[in-house]
Amino acid sequence: ALRGRQERLTRFEEADPCGPHGSELPEGREQVVITDDGAELAVLVAGPDDGPTVVLVHCWTGRSSFWATVARRLVLAGHRVVLYDQRGHGLSTPGDLAPSIDAIGNDLHAVLTAVDARDAVLVGHSMGGMTIQSYAALHHEDFVARAKAVVLVATAARVLGRPVPARIIEALMGDQRADWSRRGWVGRATTRRSLGKVARSAHIDATLQGFAETSGAARAGFLHAMAGMDLRAGLGDIAVPTTVLVGTHDLLTPPRLARQLVDAIPGSTLVLLPGAGHMLPLEEPDRIVDAIRSIAHPGVSAP
Repeated sequence: ALRGRQERLTRFEEADPCGPHGSELPEGREQVVITDDGAELAVLVAGPDDGPTVVLVHCWTGRSSFWATVARRLVLAGHRVVLYDQRGHGLSTPGDLAPSIDAIGNDLHAVLTAVDARDAVLVGHSMGGMTIQSYAALHHEDFVARAKAVVLVATAARVLGRPVPARIIEALMGDQRADWSRRGWVGRATTRRSLGKVARSAHIDATLQGFAETSGAARAGFLHAMAGMDLRAGLGDIAVPTTVLVGTHDLLTPPRLARQLVDAIPGSTLVLLPGAGHMLPLEEPDRIVDAIRSIAHPGVSAP
């Protein structure tokens, strides 16, 4: 029985949808976009210049490489893919402003302007989805001019709707948090909650690495910002085709929050992914690619 269980586990790990290339991003053109407050955003543009544009915006304590599998498959399908590290994450600097939902909405506007994105499908995971909602509210005319469709992945417009005391968040997520608590078995046990009913070791490792490598200031600052945000007022103005994906086992942005998005965004569609958790770019990259291609090319089946 133990041997059989181990064999099933081995087959499950080997069937990783991210494949052998894991977090390897496609080749592309790197550039730096400097925001009004001095943040330097690391941007990658991959795929053919004349291909339909897809912009991928990553989550809290993530980086653009979380989208690697999705990006590679979109490039192979002929898309022009734009990725960037959010401020204070990955290779991007934090800038002078305190972390806020408005700041990352403005950052997306700066990136879209710099790469001259037109008829783009905007795809955001978790905090990346909040980034898109913020951009649409703060720069509505620009959103209408640039966005062809939106795909919101494991995200929400409102999580708590009230601020959490900064000292508590700093103690839990900031640099004051002991290093051992965000690495090793303790970190893995905590990270495990962000994944689905059954989780692959590689996905736990990637999620934990992203958390550990994000600065305490960005971890705590953006968690504080998300706790107090309320983006619901602007959802009715997202008048482009929109798909919302959520895992049924998502404990961070559960299906009820996805349904709130669908109820508020006109004509939007909800896709439930059974057993999946919060880290859908790792857990279900093919389902995300299918959603992007379906909304970018309605009536054309994915290859």
